[in-house]
Amino acid sequence: MPTALQLAKGNAALTAAVVRCRKLLHRRALVAGAASAIPVPGMDWVVDAAMLSRLIPEINEAFGLTPRQIEQLAPSKREQVQIAVSTVGSFLIGRIITKGLVLRAAQAVGVRLTAKQATKYVPLAGQAVSAVVGYGAIRLLGEQHLKDCVRVAQMVQGGIITPHEPPSLPFTALPV
Repeated sequence: MPTALQLAKGNAALTAAVVRCRKLLHRRALVAGAASAIPVPGMDWVVDAAMLSRLIPEINEAFGLTPRQIEQLAPSKREQVQIAVSTVGSFLIGRIITKGLVLRAAQAVGVRLTAKQATKYVPLAGQAVSAVVGYGAIRLLGEQHLKDCVRVAQMVQGGIITPHEPPSLPFTALPV
């Protein structure tokens, strides 16, 4: 299965957005991994939820896919985005991120998160494994969301870019 960067290949704006978001994703996953190593019951779940509830909207914003950005589109473009989102099957694009949505996303890596809880109480080695699994779980969720955003952007005519991109790109940017 291709990565988000491979999916964006050939589109400079999408590639730049993926690179920026991956840096953000890496930093947030490191924090979640560090929190996973601390043997305090439930603390890692709280940190994971907090990281995801801030990360997902930031990724959405980088691709012009926050609820506010989508509402500002022309009706025909908004409809294209909504069709693309439903086609991709993402429940995190174009929505306000709630605790329920974060928990639903976490279910996708539920086995890893359960293993992380079990391993964290084994001294040193268990905490290291828990940290690696915590990092990997956030990276997995973030990378999947990046892929979904790239697919939506590619489905919408001309692509979606961030408001920070120069207007001289080879395609028409959506107003944000």
